[in-house]
Amino acid sequence: MVQKFETAPLNVPTTAEVKAAIPSECFERSLAKSLGYAAFSVGLTLLLGVLALTFIPLTWAWTPAWLLYAYVNGTVAVGVWVVAHECGHRAFAKTPKVQDFVGFILHSSLLVPYFSWQRSHAIHHGKTNHLTEGETHVPKRITTSRGLRALRVRRRFGSRVHGAFTVLSRLGFGWPLYLLVGATGGAERGLTNHFWPAKPFSQALFPDRWKRKVIWSSLGVLAMLIVLAGWAIARSPMEMIAVYLGPYMIVNGWLVTYTWLQHTDADVPHYGGDDWSFVRGAFCSIDRPYGPIADLLHHRIGTTHVAHHLDAKIPHYNARKATEAIKATFPHLYRYNPTPIRRALWEVAKDCHVVAETTDGWQFTDAVPANDDMPAAA
Repeated sequence: MVQKFETAPLNVPTTAEVKAAIPSECFERSLAKSLGYAAFSVGLTLLLGVLALTFIPLTWAWTPAWLLYAYVNGTVAVGVWVVAHECGHRAFAKTPKVQDFVGFILHSSLLVPYFSWQRSHAIHHGKTNHLTEGETHVPKRITTSRGLRALRVRRRFGSRVHGAFTVLSRLGFGWPLYLLVGATGGAERGLTNHFWPAKPFSQALFPDRWKRKVIWSSLGVLAMLIVLAGWAIARSPMEMIAVYLGPYMIVNGWLVTYTWLQHTDADVPHYGGDDWSFVRGAFCSIDRPYGPIADLLHHRIGTTHVAHHLDAKIPHYNARKATEAIKATFPHLYRYNPTPIRRALWEVAKDCHVVAETTDGWQFTDAVPANDDMPAAA
């Protein structure tokens, strides 16, 4: 469980007060440092790919070795993803054009529509844990038909079966489904698509000035798909799948794990209306213990996530110092959950789907209304 904290509005600081509590040097961005971390993640990812091609035979008998490679290099490649993500937040350097160039290349190489996701992710930051206007992993409300239906399905199949299906489906397909149809996105924006900013999809996510950027994002992903197709034709489809697609799926699983666990827990509320504010929503983020290897490879994206949401322009190499300042200044608001990641993921998948209104925001519930006659699972 997350450590105890206060959430009364009078105890929530202003944005200016939060920024004042963070040492000024935490906001300093160094292009040289950022390029160094980018080179580390990109170089290690490419090196592992070359080593796999050189030393692992491309035969069915070596499938276990290829699966291990996929997990290891997919885990490493998350660092590339995080660097590109910092470019989108303007935390990579002081020059926007440099950041967009680096971020566009890196994200396109991972089949991520750079500008499109930059926009939707900015909304996620701007409306963190907002009940209706949030973006990504927005829970269903018990007052809606979708919320009641989710609770009925959970009760019919049991929390364990339902939780297992949730983990497998979200880690395996959650990210592409979010990009294609806005799965787990904000209810107010409806059916969205990160590659086509027009009908039949809702245009609420991408205002007019963003439409051209969405098309550029799609062209970047299309260019990478052409490269992959050329690779498969020139060498072999199995080689492309083994070397690229396997790690790519692991990257997606890590991404969903981070975004899901950093904003969802049995004790973490969602707010709407006048109860919500940017700072209150940002303090609904949770830091978790991902361990020294993940911290090294993923640039501490999971253990300094509260600071990241309070000000996304803080570079990852300054985020630990910012986190310590936030923790010391706002101990009643800072959230840290020491639960091991695998267990936390299982608990969230099993128990955190639908929210009901309480005296402190909307909290997760598993209680189907008393007048619902759906039988419980055996």
